Amino acid sequence: MKYVSTRGASNLGHFSEVLLTGLAPDGGLAMPERIPAFSPAELEELRPLSYPELAYAVMRPFIDDIPEADLRRILSSTYTEAAFHSPEITPLTRLGNSELYVLELSNGPSLAFKDIAMQFLGQVFEYTLGQRDQHLNILGATSGDTGSAAEYAMLGKARVNVFMLSPHGRMSPFQQAQMFSLNEPNIVNIAIEGVFDDCQDLVKEVNADAQFKHNYHIGAVNSINWARVMAQAVYYFKAYFALGLPAGALADFSVPSGNFGNVFAGYLAKLMGLPVGKLIVASNENDVLHEFFATGNYHVRPAAQVTQTSSPSMDIGKASNFERYLYLITGGDGTQTLSWWAEVGAGRPVKLASSAHWDSVKASGLLGSRSTHAERLDTIRRIDAQFGRLIDPHTADGVLAGERFQRPGVPMVCLETALPAKFEETVQEALHRRAERPARFVGIEQAPKHFVVLPNDVQTLKGFIAQKLG
Repeated sequence: MKYVSTRGASNLGHFSEVLLTGLAPDGGLAMPERIPAFSPAELEELRPLSYPELAYAVMRPFIDDIPEADLRRILSSTYTEAAFHSPEITPLTRLGNSELYVLELSNGPSLAFKDIAMQFLGQVFEYTLGQRDQHLNILGATSGDTGSAAEYAMLGKARVNVFMLSPHGRMSPFQQAQMFSLNEPNIVNIAIEGVFDDCQDLVKEVNADAQFKHNYHIGAVNSINWARVMAQAVYYFKAYFALGLPAGALADFSVPSGNFGNVFAGYLAKLMGLPVGKLIVASNENDVLHEFFATGNYHVRPAAQVTQTSSPSMDIGKASNFERYLYLITGGDGTQTLSWWAEVGAGRPVKLASSAHWDSVKASGLLGSRSTHAERLDTIRRIDAQFGRLIDPHTADGVLAGERFQRPGVPMVCLETALPAKFEETVQEALHRRAERPARFVGIEQAPKHFVVLPNDVQTLKGFIAQKLG
């Protein structure tokens, strides 16, 4: 399987090349040249597989440059009960007798769904770099959960350094402490004076400097890395099979969405033949995605218009992975995607409502939803009272969206984002009690913090990285 860019560049190489390079040379995102699909009979053969076996079956079509035995070993080492505190890895829980389900994705090392893909990234980075006798310097941006998931995944990885950008003062105290309490030689936390989109733009600007990227071996772990999207698709298959539906029956999914990577993984699973009906894109007050699916206009918000909310991991005004979705609804037209992204770059909206591509959007099964702070608190209270289940504010956005779009006779699977302990202030406001946390994180907010604050300036960032790496 070879990879191409969403903006038209072809022959980006095989999986290992796009794993290590992140953005394509033309600034686009890596996509497989085709998306293979399972037949109904082949899907049934996947149903009884363990999580590592299922991960192999779903990922293997996209990875043809790692020997089978090595890939199976990587996946078996990644998806263990010891790492995810459950033999199922991603357990599915029904809420009472309703047709609402919660897919538990937050049992990993950093207590967030990003662990599912990031733990794989840590293992496959180590393997690939070892095979090539190379080192990699990861530059990433986080609105809260990607950073800690990446850092926990890369701990002790001798061939990988992590430079993680986060918006200064805009993460929850727990999220901040998870990252900044790490005092490891290969982990560098950088708080940027700005919002998440500024951090994300800095990552893209550094990647756009081909000479700097080459000189300092810069790679990516954000959801722009294809390996993360591919790994996340696996738990959609696992959740569907856990429902115990008859072959071919539909299931809907509601997905809290900021950067669009998690829900795009569900769309990928659908294109691969999984009987996914609707995919609900759940947003908070930063409703760029909701606006698109309601009106056909994708209008990026500048940093000054990104609201700080109680579901902060979704405080994003420009969803990077949305480019992959637009690319697919064009039928893989890189020229069209490049044209749209030029509009985005110029601060103009992408308008699809009156175009032929709008029919493809409607046929894709994606719908948007928006939640407010008050609705978030109410959802946390209701789910706790009705089902004895405490959920975090992002998951609450997803559950509320799932309730809004639930269809009779069709199960609605709501993807959990993080454990409530990561957002204690909001839980306290909703329920007047604290969320329980794993013993290993008790008192983490009081631990010494290790980070630097930098301005929102790419030259300053590049100078800092160059100085650190000597």
